[in-house]
Amino acid sequence: MSRTRRIALAAILALLLVSVILGKFWLTLLGSALVQAEPPIHAPVAIVLAGDYTGNRIRRAADLVRQGFVPQVLVSGPGPQYGEYECDMAIRYITRLGYPRAWFVPLPHHATSTMEEARLVVGRLRQLGVTRADIVTSDYHTHRSALDFRGLHSGIDFRFVAAPDDNFTPDGWWHSREGRKTFLLEWMKTVATWFGV
Repeated sequence: MSRTRRIALAAILALLLVSVILGKFWLTLLGSALVQAEPPIHAPVAIVLAGDYTGNRIRRAADLVRQGFVPQVLVSGPGPQYGEYECDMAIRYITRLGYPRAWFVPLPHHATSTMEEARLVVGRLRQLGVTRADIVTSDYHTHRSALDFRGLHSGIDFRFVAAPDDNFTPDGWWHSREGRKTFLLEWMKTVATWFGV
C-alpha cells in the first residue's frame, strides 16, 4: 500500500473515530436542550400536565405533596377518550397506589396542545388566586412547556418539575425507537413553538 493511501486510510479512520466520539456529545447536547428541569418551590398547588400514559408525572406530583412542597395537585386531562378524561384515569391510577384521593383535583378539558392547556391552566389558577405553582411534566417536555406558560406573561411564578420518562433520557434517547420518536416529535413541536404555530 502506498504512503498516500495509508495517510488517506488513517485520515478516514481518524474522522470516523472523531465522529463517533463527538456524535454522542452532539446527540446528548440536543437531548439536553429539551430539558429545563427546575427544583420545586413551596406553592399552593402543583399542576400535572396531560400527555403521560405511564403515571410518571402524577407520581412525581404525589411526591411533591408527600414532601410538603404543595398541599394539592391539579390534574390536567383532555378527553373524553373512550368516554373518559385523562385526568380521571390518572387520579384513579394514583389512588390505587395508596395516595389519598383528596390530594388530587381533576381539570377535564378539550385542549389539543400545550399552549391551549397553558391558557386553560393559567385561567384556572387566576380564578383560584394562585401566584406560585409547580408544573409537573416529563423531562423532555419541560423546556417547551416553560416557553408556553411563561410566554403568557401571567404574573404567576412557575417552576417546571421534571418527571422521568420511560423512553427518553437526554444522554441515551437514540438507543430505542420510542426514544428517537420522542426526541424528534418534541423537537418538531419546540421549533413550531418558536415560530408561534
